[in-house]
Amino acid sequence: MDIAIGILIPLIGTTLGAGCVFFLKNTIKPLLQKGLLGFASGIMVAAAIWSLLIPALTMSESMRKLSFIPAVVGFGLGILFLLIMDQIIPHLHIDSDKPEGIKSSLKNNTMLVLAVTLHNIPEGMAVGVTFAGLAIGRNGITAAGAIALSIGIAIQNFPEGAIISLPLKSGGTSRKKAFLLGMVSGVVEPIAALITVLMTSLVVPILPYLLSFAAGAMIYVVVEELIPEASAGEHSNIGTIGFAIGFMIMMALDVALG
Repeated sequence: MDIAIGILIPLIGTTLGAGCVFFLKNTIKPLLQKGLLGFASGIMVAAAIWSLLIPALTMSESMRKLSFIPAVVGFGLGILFLLIMDQIIPHLHIDSDKPEGIKSSLKNNTMLVLAVTLHNIPEGMAVGVTFAGLAIGRNGITAAGAIALSIGIAIQNFPEGAIISLPLKSGGTSRKKAFLLGMVSGVVEPIAALITVLMTSLVVPILPYLLSFAAGAMIYVVVEELIPEASAGEHSNIGTIGFAIGFMIMMALDVALG
């Protein structure tokens, strides 16, 4: 039951954020959006370090001086995976008119949701692989730490859900449809997490690599998308402040609960 609740927590964050479309009239103000993007970045970077990379290194201590290998290899593969997905899957980023990925006839709304869905995959994997490690009692992963990761991702999913649904509503989409699209973008997280947990027996031998893989994929999203969007134009310091707050909150959650 704890695992079921844990993998659903991030979706709750996205759903609540998408629900802002019923309470706010317009799109998020640029300064607030910068702050929220920076905040999400800080959460993801701290989660990648404390919840994924450090446990991966702990599990590999028996390799002694070579204990860094699983973390380095997994991290690199995570970056490569998202890089390839970015080139293949047609998607559209917020405040952009130029689609990325393979050319398609998909509507802009669909490609906007695909963009966020694509970047939610590593977050779902991160939660899933953490709970898989917890289920088999691997050193470095605790129940509190796994829940802390889920809560941290849920917190960063809240602004993400709002940043999707509000612009859709302003573009003419009904409140209900904008809400559903915002929520659907987060559904991939519990699905990816559940698949990972169900494959626990296969995950065991390569758990440090998978933890690092998820970390690499999350960092790719932060460096490639979130930070540039938070820093674009004027008042980039708002994004920096948001990053610092998000990083400190996730770090505190992981250390206090882990």
